[in-house]
Amino acid sequence: MADIINLLPDNIANQIAAGEVIQRPASAVKELLENAVDAGATEIQLITRDAGKELVQVIDNGSGMSDTDARMCFERHATSKIRSIDDLFQIRTMGFRGEALASIAAVSQVELKTRREHEELGTFIEIDNSVIRRQEPCQAPTGTSIAMKNLFFNVPARRNFLKSNAAEMRHIVDEFIRVALAFPQLQFSLNSNGQQMFHFEKGSLKQRIVSILGQHYNSKLVTVKESTDYMNIHGFVGKPETAKKTRGDQFFFVNNRFIKSSYLNHAVMNAFAEMIPSDSFPLYVLFIDLDPAHVDINVHPTKQEIKFDDERILYAFVQSAIKHALAQFSVTPALDFDLDPGIQQLDALTQPFTDEKKAQSAGTSIYKTFTSANQAHVIDKSSNSNLQHWKELYGTAPARDNDFPMPPMPQNDFPPVSTASVIDERWQEAATDQKGPVQVHQQYILSQIKSGFILVDQRSAHERILYERYLRALAEKPIATQQSLFPQTLELLPADSVIVHEMLPDLQALGYDLEPFGQHTFVVRGTPADIQTGNEQATIEGLLEQFKNFSNELKHNRRERLVRSMARNNAIPSGKPLSTREMQNIIDELFACSMPNVSPGGRGTFISFKLNDLEKMFDRGF
Repeated sequence: MADIINLLPDNIANQIAAGEVIQRPASAVKELLENAVDAGATEIQLITRDAGKELVQVIDNGSGMSDTDARMCFERHATSKIRSIDDLFQIRTMGFRGEALASIAAVSQVELKTRREHEELGTFIEIDNSVIRRQEPCQAPTGTSIAMKNLFFNVPARRNFLKSNAAEMRHIVDEFIRVALAFPQLQFSLNSNGQQMFHFEKGSLKQRIVSILGQHYNSKLVTVKESTDYMNIHGFVGKPETAKKTRGDQFFFVNNRFIKSSYLNHAVMNAFAEMIPSDSFPLYVLFIDLDPAHVDINVHPTKQEIKFDDERILYAFVQSAIKHALAQFSVTPALDFDLDPGIQQLDALTQPFTDEKKAQSAGTSIYKTFTSANQAHVIDKSSNSNLQHWKELYGTAPARDNDFPMPPMPQNDFPPVSTASVIDERWQEAATDQKGPVQVHQQYILSQIKSGFILVDQRSAHERILYERYLRALAEKPIATQQSLFPQTLELLPADSVIVHEMLPDLQALGYDLEPFGQHTFVVRGTPADIQTGNEQATIEGLLEQFKNFSNELKHNRRERLVRSMARNNAIPSGKPLSTREMQNIIDELFACSMPNVSPGGRGTFISFKLNDLEKMFDRGF
């Protein structure tokens, strides 16, 4: 019987391996940008066309490569970072496995130009489907320019799985922002289809954060900085008021490498507990530095998922560092330098502080209290102290727990009320009308029908109603827009602004009057007529968060995801009190739907109870 196991040809093996590293244009962007950083570049330029499908090019002014290195860098597992197995556990650079360029060359057409500073001529290499078509000397500036053209041209099935240009561009922007944040001391720019999207000058981390997220964050960042022998943490978190309904402002870096860690994110959320709503997400850009021996970054091809030898230490350290930073912020809030002009005219600011005034100030009890024994809390215990009346005030008070005095209970002429006699007014009202619906625990609606009664989940039911209403709006008649008296400016993250641009026509059909206003800014001139106005920023942030939650469901197209997101975001929440009329409207509209028994997500909207079943439950079968 013939042998059946064969070795794969190199070109097929390379294409299979490339699928692990290069999944979309953004994957190549990440690898090429990190290579430029490793090359010691101070200026890095990213150029894309057709959302990276036609072109991804990175130009840097780094060290460049020799003629031999330029050819070797496209071989699989060719790396300048690893010499022995021990080196694998001391990695501090971005790339190290030597797979990125080999993978890119396996699924695209590549052109490379590179030159080292001390050499007169550089090297030009052209590669097609892992095969070197041309290599020759060329004129080139110091550094490297590498262009990846026609991604997946030789793997059409994989190209068909790429998303729309807007979706792919959003991923590219995400990768670009992560690398730009990790290295604020470097200059970065992004040019898409001939237009410049970003240009970041060299600066501090705070300057880079503000240039990416918006100038309004300049006074809303809290410094985090803690050091131990085991690890260090530094960076910024946003003040509680900057928390949003949508994710995207969360960045963790370990040894300058962006990572995704739900575990460490939970530590941050715990540090913000009770300071922000449970459905909001705080801003943070945090860098953790520790010995690479304590980290395994080689657990995933993208290197965004890593393992720590002791996650519990990191969790406690991150949570403690953020709590400490927030505590310092609450005690010493940021100074407001936009002072009232009237304050500037006070004598304390305009008149000189003479020796006579110094002597007068030094003689006051306030000055002595705050300077005695180098302490700011010394209390004068003498009989002449102005604080003596505090002792007299509480001298006759009975002892309490922790010695805190308790104020007397207020007296009134009202008789005591039994809690059993307090009845929900809506229930009392409905009891007089057997057909009126009743709200139960502000979550469910109970309504009598001929055969018994139904119990409706108000949120799921309203979600179904809105879902079908929005579908009709997209297919037939757009929803009316309620114009805002005072239009609001909406500032979004770069990746979120790409989403909104993509959905703009559908959002307008659903009643939103949005207009682009600057690079990542929109003006909200109107909202759907059935949505309460006044908090457009939170409403659209919530919509974006819901949209991104649905983005991984391949069975739904963009319009379906948008409609589901709108319905979920605008549905009546559990815990909201409803009037009798509102409850009746929900019931009437629910049973006018084409599929009233389930929400768009498949949850039940109501349960029916038949009178016969109730009689059996109460043993009334006589």
